[in-house]
Amino acid sequence: MLEIKKLTVRFGELTVVDGLDLAVEEGQWLMIVGPNGAGKSTVLNAVTQGVPYTGQILFEGQDVRRMKSVQRARCIGMLAQSHPAAYSFSVEEVVSLGRYAYSAGLLSGRGDEDEAAVETALELTGMREQRRQSVLTLSGGELQRTFLAQAFAQDPQLLLLDEPTNHLDLIYQKQVFGMISDWLKRPGKAVISVVHDLSLARACGTGALLMDRGRCVARGGVPEVLAPERLEQVYRMDVYAWMRGLLSQWS
Repeated sequence: MLEIKKLTVRFGELTVVDGLDLAVEEGQWLMIVGPNGAGKSTVLNAVTQGVPYTGQILFEGQDVRRMKSVQRARCIGMLAQSHPAAYSFSVEEVVSLGRYAYSAGLLSGRGDEDEAAVETALELTGMREQRRQSVLTLSGGELQRTFLAQAFAQDPQLLLLDEPTNHLDLIYQKQVFGMISDWLKRPGKAVISVVHDLSLARACGTGALLMDRGRCVARGGVPEVLAPERLEQVYRMDVYAWMRGLLSQWS
């Protein structure tokens, strides 16, 4: 579905992503992990054309650079870590913006299919009761769920998630990752997530990419990529010992 060839992103003299090759297949949930500054989020921003890059990004064989923005929006959706809310739109209005790529124009109304997509997205994210509420009054977690609902309403083939549960409490973390797992069961879907929580990567990922300082350290199956020696190399600590120590607090 998605193929990345020799992706390189530079800001001045700083190389943030360095010659990355990557492929994502239908039905795959790829977890991108690594320490801060590894270039994880920049990979997602390059896919959505948010940063300049060299190399190639292909979606189903098409150069993403050459896709029209409407076509790209129907194929690729993204949920960022944070969202500035400067206008007093309602939750429902923000979620409805996920259907813009399917509309005939800015002033065209929502059709039955759009209405159903918005309703489903509000229900999935637990935001139906707040649908009339201004986004300026929401908590950080509620705001993140609103924009997740927007991504679900968009219904892309490839969903990019940058720390999707960073602002959510445990119950919504569980629900969100469960919803994404269910979403992946539909034909023609794939997900790429940037996560810091290695436990979530192990629990939900079908594949993983481990990055450090802009480069790929390992990619493939989750157990192989998150092997103790590789994690210690990247994080400069015994990650397995640290995680076992945390788990022991619950015994």
